[in-house]
Amino acid sequence: MTNALHARGPAPDRPHDVVEGPVLIGCSHGTDDVAGRAAVRSILTGVASARPDLDVREAFVDVQEPEVADVVEHALESDASGAVVVPLLLSVGFHVKVDIAAAVDQPGATAASPLGPDPRLVDILVDRLDAAGLAPDDLVVLAAAGSTDPAAALAVESVAAGLADRLEQPVTIGYGAGAEPRVPAAVATARADVPPGGRVVVASYLLAPGYFYDRVLEAGADVVTAPLAPDERLVDIVLDRYDAAT
Repeated sequence: MTNALHARGPAPDRPHDVVEGPVLIGCSHGTDDVAGRAAVRSILTGVASARPDLDVREAFVDVQEPEVADVVEHALESDASGAVVVPLLLSVGFHVKVDIAAAVDQPGATAASPLGPDPRLVDILVDRLDAAGLAPDDLVVLAAAGSTDPAAALAVESVAAGLADRLEQPVTIGYGAGAEPRVPAAVATARADVPPGGRVVVASYLLAPGYFYDRVLEAGADVVTAPLAPDERLVDIVLDRYDAAT
């Protein structure tokens, strides 16, 4: 079995005898945004570099190919000892509970937990806010993609609470879709409360550039932080999720 990062074209092959354990399939939403694709793929490139013993492959639930069900099937048809899908998603929701769950509903396949919530994601958010020059009089809105699944909202609220503790100031939440308030409404509410000289700063709880990040940039904030990826801590989270699932 060849250890390579597969996605529209394989990464360089690794030695035949170093591959151990189930195939790690990193499954993201998919995006048309070139920078977003590169940011997400950087996570799996980092995983393959950190763990040359693993066969690392890329899959998607929408927009891009290959589809996750196909990648799982191909992994199980090889001489791998199974397949573990690690959702490159920040919370549970439709894609985790339906698309990925269906793809692993067969012997030898399983799904790991999504990336969030996790304290290391809060660490990344803090670093992004520091890079944006967050000041004491600024008000922070955490912008998440959103989902109709109540568990997803709980996950975002957990991250917001962790961020508020780290910043020692309130953090409100805005969603791109699926839940309320939407990001523009959350920004408008913060704008009404911001003290003189303060700014409305959006902390982007989004994995990579793409559709939702573009909408956040249009939501009226004074500052919008960069998405979470690329960041080496995301590599660590993916490997922890994989190890826990195996």
